[in-house]
Amino acid sequence: MTSWQECGKVLKMIRFFIPMRLPTKTHQEKKVRVVNGKPRFYEPAELTAVRTKFRDALAAYVPPHPLTGGVRLVTKWCFPRGAHSDGAYRITKPDTDNLVKLLKDVMTDLHFWQDDAQVASEIIEKFWAEIPGLYVVVEELT
Repeated sequence: MTSWQECGKVLKMIRFFIPMRLPTKTHQEKKVRVVNGKPRFYEPAELTAVRTKFRDALAAYVPPHPLTGGVRLVTKWCFPRGAHSDGAYRITKPDTDNLVKLLKDVMTDLHFWQDDAQVASEIIEKFWAEIPGLYVVVEELT
């Protein structure tokens, strides 16, 4: 569900949950090779597949126009719980900062905002969950 609303200091809000098996490959997995003495960074095929998975899953939630102000991004990463309690915090890899980097890059490419430098506030949490997926809230700040 996507909702746009005016309330307090939040100008616009997008909120949605994408049920999915979350990838564990992160932006941190980029590779480098040296060509003519200069480093060249590239994404291995597995990371490109993750980028495509995010792009396809997020495409339905892109706002009609890129947000132009400051942005708060809230992400809750829900991994399959296995033997863990539903809702328990996940305290193992991947790291939250590595998880969100690729997601923000994809959201920038899809034009959720003009530049990911606009993200002035981030809340990133990861859990074990009965229903795996990604919960996202994007708020345009005043």
